[in-house]
Amino acid sequence: MQSHDQDEFSDDLGPSKTQLKREAEAMHQLGTKLVKMGKNSLKQLPLDQELLDAIKLAQRVENKREGFRRQLQFIGKLLRGRDVEPILAKIDEIENHSLHQAAHFHGLERWRERILEEGDDAIQAFLDQYPTADRQQLRHYVRQAQKEQANNKPPAASRALFKYIRGVVG
Repeated sequence: MQSHDQDEFSDDLGPSKTQLKREAEAMHQLGTKLVKMGKNSLKQLPLDQELLDAIKLAQRVENKREGFRRQLQFIGKLLRGRDVEPILAKIDEIENHSLHQAAHFHGLERWRERILEEGDDAIQAFLDQYPTADRQQLRHYVRQAQKEQANNKPPAASRALFKYIRGVVG
């Protein structure tokens, strides 16, 4: 009978002290991340004015050790009282957008290098994938880049080819 009473009692306790500490630490880390974000990124987040003001204050006192620590604790406390899922989702979206842009940029660079190295075969592959591209324009950039390389000149045509590819791919 006593174990049955203990089971009923333990159900009413709520989260353990360890769980509460983990949640507090997660909110502290989120607060630190928010303070390190730039002004433009913060504008994109669904933050209420009180939280935004606290983050801006922390950014201003960042070089004052104790004040910064206390402000981060305060931000963590504010976050614990809010639904942070929309904030986390938007941060994830912002971070993944940057990764997507970098991957896109590297893809454009690979096309440029491939066209410069392989010539007509790579141009045909590019045209197969992007039929709106102009074969003559691509060949022109390749010839110019080869001339510049042979004469040890700066790679202006290579840059122009990259810009053209970026314009075609989007």
